Amino acid sequence: MEKSEITILIADDDPDILEILSYNLKQEGYKVVKAENGAKAVKKAKKKKPELIILDVMMPEMDGVEACEKIREIKGLENTVITFLTARAEDYSHVAGYDAGADDYITKPIKPKVLMSKIKALLRRFRTEGPEELNIYSVGDMTVNRDEYKVTKADQEFSLPRKEFELLALLSSQPEKVFKREDILNTVWGDEVIVGGRTIDVHIRKLREKIGNDRFKTVKGVGYKFVV
Repeated sequence: MEKSEITILIADDDPDILEILSYNLKQEGYKVVKAENGAKAVKKAKKKKPELIILDVMMPEMDGVEACEKIREIKGLENTVITFLTARAEDYSHVAGYDAGADDYITKPIKPKVLMSKIKALLRRFRTEGPEELNIYSVGDMTVNRDEYKVTKADQEFSLPRKEFELLALLSSQPEKVFKREDILNTVWGDEVIVGGRTIDVHIRKLREKIGNDRFKTVKGVGYKFVV
């Protein structure tokens, strides 16, 4: 996919940030859609179906976390890359962001060139997941559908956020195998993206709530494994 075919949605209540980011992204050749708050971001995301969404956390009418949750519920946007751009560095806001289905977290201020590099890395991961890599397989009483990012267990269907699904797919691809934390980060998030140490734990907790606590075993000091 060429840059001119990629649409990036930016949502921030600071007009200066919107203008700076929009200018730099357009200079790179991307299509840009702007929103001044979370509510408008949801509407424009549904209409434009962007490949990447950059959300500020603190916004009027609807904050970024709530906007992210609503965007993940829109059909066709399950796999869209969503990253937060915020000055907030508190751990709880990171956890809330990942819980909402975000793929990454960028703390501002950030230099435009660094941001462009990070965006390219996120889009590169998105583009490398071609149809030839997708499939459907069963493990125990659970069926994983990579085509639709869905999981069926005991006749109950789950539509998981992108990173939760990728983590589940990785662990369940080889039941009983212990995946090291660093390998999970590199495979699911990519070694070019910096994420916090609690990222995996947050996603595992959400998967346990949805799929079952007994399916995921923590191997202290090493990582996690999927149990059938």
